[in-house]
Amino acid sequence: MDRKKILLIGDDHVGAWHPLGPVAKELEKILDGEFRLTVSTNYEDLSSLDTHQFDACISYADSWNRPLTSEQIAGLLKYVAGGGGLLAIHNGISLAGRYELLQVIGAKFVTHPPYQPLHFHRTTLEHPLLQGVENFTLEEEPYRFEFDSYTPRNVFLEYEHEGKRWPSAWEQKYGLGKVVYLHPGHRENVIKADPIKQIIINSVRWITASDEKLTD
Repeated sequence: MDRKKILLIGDDHVGAWHPLGPVAKELEKILDGEFRLTVSTNYEDLSSLDTHQFDACISYADSWNRPLTSEQIAGLLKYVAGGGGLLAIHNGISLAGRYELLQVIGAKFVTHPPYQPLHFHRTTLEHPLLQGVENFTLEEEPYRFEFDSYTPRNVFLEYEHEGKRWPSAWEQKYGLGKVVYLHPGHRENVIKADPIKQIIINSVRWITASDEKLTD
């Protein structure tokens, strides 16, 4: 059986806060055997994204200060709305700097306190993206988000910081496509953590499965 094809996009330029190379190697290991990963640093690939070519896109974009072109934004919008899957990991939410993609991903990054140990909690006992995942602890940046008020979402993972729980991962639908955002992923050692590997493989399976439906 042909393996489903995934496009991974990110940055390896000098000064990138989150270089793609080390994380790409870990993602290749996680997806190996079940999915075929194509790694790209060329954002023009978003302009021509096609569901016949790729079943899903993984964003590890580090494009905080480099806005996408209108053609790149339109390509990703058309792709997801037409049924393509999108998984944004950690800094991959930088794509939401443009309001059009804010609605696709559901939130934008605002700030984060220092990198530190965080306790992560499931928000529900039953969810396909949490299959094989229990509560866990790892070091990560405590990302804060501003959610789009018009986009319904289902937060399935939270982290604890300063006596409060904050959203860490959510899923939603955009048009015919499915979207997952996963906050942990600042360094490759985070991607290597068993709970994160499990959530990633669960997420890619979920966003590429045409017969799966969102949990209400």
